Amino acid sequence: MTIVTPPPTAEAPWPVGLLAGKVRDWIDRLGTAWVEGEITQWNVSGGNVYGKLKDLEMDATVSFSIWSSVRSRVPVDLKQGDRVIAAIKPNYWVKGGSLTMQVFDMRHVGLGDLLERLERLRQTLTAEGLFAPERKRRLPFLPQCIGLITGKDSDAEKDVLRNAQLRWPSVTFKVVHAAVQGERMVGEVTAALQRLDADPEVDVIIVARGGGDFQNLLGFSDEGLVRAAAAATTPIVSAIGHEADRPLLDEVADLRASTPTDAAKRVVPDVGEELQKVQQAKARLGMRLTGLVNTEIDRLVQLRSRPVLANPQTLIDVRADELVRYVARSEELLLRTLERASTRVSELAGHLRALSPESTLRRGYSIAQLPSGAVLRDAAEAPAGTALLVTVGSGALRATSDGPVDGLPSNPTSPAR
Repeated sequence: MTIVTPPPTAEAPWPVGLLAGKVRDWIDRLGTAWVEGEITQWNVSGGNVYGKLKDLEMDATVSFSIWSSVRSRVPVDLKQGDRVIAAIKPNYWVKGGSLTMQVFDMRHVGLGDLLERLERLRQTLTAEGLFAPERKRRLPFLPQCIGLITGKDSDAEKDVLRNAQLRWPSVTFKVVHAAVQGERMVGEVTAALQRLDADPEVDVIIVARGGGDFQNLLGFSDEGLVRAAAAATTPIVSAIGHEADRPLLDEVADLRASTPTDAAKRVVPDVGEELQKVQQAKARLGMRLTGLVNTEIDRLVQLRSRPVLANPQTLIDVRADELVRYVARSEELLLRTLERASTRVSELAGHLRALSPESTLRRGYSIAQLPSGAVLRDAAEAPAGTALLVTVGSGALRATSDGPVDGLPSNPTSPAR
């Protein structure tokens, strides 16, 4: 027969033990439940483990205990930051009035599940173009100020600072310490990234961590952190130091370095190497300049060795000789031309004289002209008493005709005397 306890009232309150017993009984009826979360606290004391398990998405945390009798059945490599599934039974301790979650089994979340989620996120971000090579920015040749996000007093911080300052002593850093694993990691790294990106003095940002196992690095694949890195305007270098199962931050970063030391070497140039390059460049410039000057000197020597520059009078002398020859030749050609022309004129003059009426008159012929001026061609045209003008080889005279002479031809072929 079940005894029903009446509800408590101010007049009939329950004893504390009764209430505690009812709470214990009600919690015991919940049984064992499998839950998934991230270990945010893991403390070992007296062979027992006392820790906390955080929800993967919500802001919810429960405390748990693993008794030494159960600890031998759970993986020995469990630690803070691991993502696990656990068989938990709520347990209310009546004497102390506290509620604890007793763990009967705990396992790592299957890597296959994690990898599947990570791969889906990778595909989503790839489709959005966040990993495209054309989005990646070139690092400055010589950054004046480097932003560094890393764990406080970590080996990664020491490696980056030491190697960078060895390579270029004048380089400066703005270091922001953040958790690089655990529940605070995503929020602190994201905040540090946004803070350094907003600083106008920072030329490049390095996110450094000294490696770690796959689960400890899952925070660097958080979607919020990856999108914050993609939205940054300052070039980002990811130096997580994990070759296999690369976090998504490596994909979205402008440069991925294999280790923090590698990041320092790739961000900061080596002053010795750069000075050597400068010396080599100066030597090459000196050689080129010397060669150019020597070439021009040789050209000047060749120009000065030419006769026209060695003795400018030579050009005048050569031209003077040519001018003398041209003048002599011109005189010779002119004389020949004049001689030929004179000969031709003489020939034409001879022909002219031979054909001239005056030449005929000088040979003894004469021309008789009537008073009308007409040339007397027939003796019958000049009867006795006709006045005539007779032109001879040298001068003219007037005569009077006595009439035609009988017995002579009218056109004698010999001159009249």
